[in-house]
Amino acid sequence: MAALSIPASAGTVHDLLALGALVTRLDPGIIPFTEANEYLLHVSGGEYNVASNLSTCFRLKTAIASAMVDYPIGRKVEMAVQKAGVMPYFQRFKHDGVRGPNIATVWSDRGQGVRAPVVFYNRSNEAAQQLKPGSFDWNMIFGSPGTPKVRWFHSGGIFSSLSPTTADLVIEAMQAAKKAGAVVSFDLNYRAKLWAVAAAEQGLSTEQAGEKAAQTLRKITGYVDVLVGNEEDLQKGLGLKGQDVEAKGKLDPSAFFGMMESVIKDFPNIKAVATTLREVHSTNRHSWSAVLWLDGKNYQAPAAELDVYDRVGGGDGFAAGLFYGLLSGKSPEEALRLGWAHGALLTTTPGDTSMVSLDQVEAFAKGGSARIQR
Repeated sequence: MAALSIPASAGTVHDLLALGALVTRLDPGIIPFTEANEYLLHVSGGEYNVASNLSTCFRLKTAIASAMVDYPIGRKVEMAVQKAGVMPYFQRFKHDGVRGPNIATVWSDRGQGVRAPVVFYNRSNEAAQQLKPGSFDWNMIFGSPGTPKVRWFHSGGIFSSLSPTTADLVIEAMQAAKKAGAVVSFDLNYRAKLWAVAAAEQGLSTEQAGEKAAQTLRKITGYVDVLVGNEEDLQKGLGLKGQDVEAKGKLDPSAFFGMMESVIKDFPNIKAVATTLREVHSTNRHSWSAVLWLDGKNYQAPAAELDVYDRVGGGDGFAAGLFYGLLSGKSPEEALRLGWAHGALLTTTPGDTSMVSLDQVEAFAKGGSARIQR
């Protein structure tokens, strides 16, 4: 198994390029949807969040390849991407004024105490679902092996689930990224609900939807260097069987590390696998840790007790911090701690993307506390 090799930054245009759907998240805060009259609008996307976090918090040069719709909501999203300092590569769509195509909406409240958060979607006639191979000029974006323009490419299972063409587009992009010498990462982010809807549109049953998802994700994972996903993602998303390991709790990494042999057996191309570990005591009180398997070695972050304001985006925050550490040449322990710290801090603010500084992340990663900063 070859070790993970990070391309140098000299001459490159982007430290990271993400491919995924941009969405708006409507957030009524702690008010249940049936009683809410006002909503915060957050610009989000499982893949985009990583690029945004790396730009705003970690000051890296990032980009997003996605669909954009020319109507007021699209303009709102486009301005948010611009504000985050993320360079756009957009395939544009015209809105017909009635039905779309649309920027998808994710409805997600924060819950409170013993009341869990609620998430549901309106992805009807979503523009990103129509993206397909040929939508982007990857040779122009990635450059060539001699003159690479992108150091790291990232996508995920949410975008891959939207349609057969989006999954094919992910593979096309990964092939171009590998050819140009970029690191390729993928967040499994297995969402059975999304895969079931896409499968139903193809006339498949619920059981067939799971099989189709695993088949698609396994094909994609064959191109991946760095995989993000927990034990459930690995089992349901990739159809891998977990070992009979007795976990002592949600923060016990033994079950996760116990699956690495199965991962490498099926996917010898994988050089790193990482995930967060979370035990939910209430909506606003979580125990939090993270784990990394890199080049055959196991690493675990400390456990922290979090007072959670908004849990959405914590996993993407972890991925961004981890990627930053690896791109910056940090040790595996340091990279993992940066991801762990950034994901934790992201849950203290509203929205899906980072509102914290690199100084705050580094301080928490080194064992800092919540004492007032004067």
